[in-house]
Amino acid sequence: MPDAYVLGLGQSGFSAARLLKANGWQVRVGDRGSTPELMQRRTQLLNQDIQVELGQDFSFDRNGYRTDSIVVSPGIPWDHPMLLQARDLGIETIGEVELAWRYLSQYPWVGITGTNGKTTTTALTAAIFQGAGYNAPACGNIGKAICELAEPGSPPWDWIIAELSSYQIESAPSVQPQIGVWTTFTPDHLNRHYTIEAYCNVKASLLRRSQQTVLNGDDPFLAENGRSLFPDAIWTSCTGSMPEAVERGAIVRDDWVIFAGSPVLPLSKFKLLGEHNKQNLLVAVAASKLAGIDSESIERSVAQFKGVPHRLEHICNYQGINLINDSKATNYDAAEVGLKSVEGPVILIAGGESKKGNAEAWLQAIARKAVFTLLIGQAASEFAELFNRVGYSHYEDVQTMDAAVPKAIALAAELNATAVLLSPACASFDQFANFEQRGDRFRRLCLAICEGDS
Repeated sequence: MPDAYVLGLGQSGFSAARLLKANGWQVRVGDRGSTPELMQRRTQLLNQDIQVELGQDFSFDRNGYRTDSIVVSPGIPWDHPMLLQARDLGIETIGEVELAWRYLSQYPWVGITGTNGKTTTTALTAAIFQGAGYNAPACGNIGKAICELAEPGSPPWDWIIAELSSYQIESAPSVQPQIGVWTTFTPDHLNRHYTIEAYCNVKASLLRRSQQTVLNGDDPFLAENGRSLFPDAIWTSCTGSMPEAVERGAIVRDDWVIFAGSPVLPLSKFKLLGEHNKQNLLVAVAASKLAGIDSESIERSVAQFKGVPHRLEHICNYQGINLINDSKATNYDAAEVGLKSVEGPVILIAGGESKKGNAEAWLQAIARKAVFTLLIGQAASEFAELFNRVGYSHYEDVQTMDAAVPKAIALAAELNATAVLLSPACASFDQFANFEQRGDRFRRLCLAICEGDS
């Protein structure tokens, strides 16, 4: 019986362990954490005769134990010492997405990556495919873990619509989507990939393996570099200034979405805020058209699409103040987009676990739009220094989300702000398990205040 060690017990590790066990592997799982959620997953896996170690440093050879294969969850660095040791020993080391591909490669995939925009694009693309009658789940970095789709008893899929982060791509070298989509590219995850070149190469590797590629021509990096990287790409552009997009890609012209010269849907059917969401719409339309979906189905699905949780998600209106959850904005660029998309003036809630990146455009957006900023988490002191450097003094360190939400609403009423916006520009791991948990906490606090006023 082959033996596998699954590193990390997040949703992807949990699903990978179940899939391996169902296919005759002896499985062991390790995770440094010991949260109640992990304990619950441990109990479920133990009931399936899967060994689980929690609260210990990773070690696949503890007490003489060896393994045939290691499956890595996305949150584990690809250059983790244990993985380097394993590769030196000739032990197969793969990611959860690579494992899923081995059981799902018979289906066509749409692989969607990018620094920002990939979650909304993935959700919208899946909605269009499903609206056209396809059994096409959104999965990967959104929705279900991909391994979950391969478990025994799963239905046959028409398409796999997968959001793939750079962490997932670097450990999935065999994945070859039918359609590869690249939404945007700006510096991010440099604490993981170290250089912008390495980060770019990981993203580009997915598109190189794709049979057809879709690129956002409104992204400065892709517009400058994409032609040489992908000479046969399908391009999109809201401005319609790119000849390649006009001829055979997706553009906006006279308030219509046009693909390959033919009208697809009136732009008025699309309800999401922000210029960036128009870009997301165009790449989703291009991918859908490449899959052969008719314009009527695309229009119907786009008109019904309400967006995704944690990305400019309107929670409620409290006494004329819009409370908006943008917890998915985990870097400066995404948070800048969030600020630009919301009608101001705004009370901003920002902070968490800081990332490397260029904060200048974000700081300029704050100066223009945020009448006050409340800081939370580890990044509060770092952000305060940035604000002081540019002469922005309207901020306060309140440390926690629980303190920030009521304070923000009170300030909004006092300063005549139209919105309270959670757009952290940070990862969440200092105070929350993930950005979803952070956004869920913001939502609960907002709803408690809104419902208490009703």
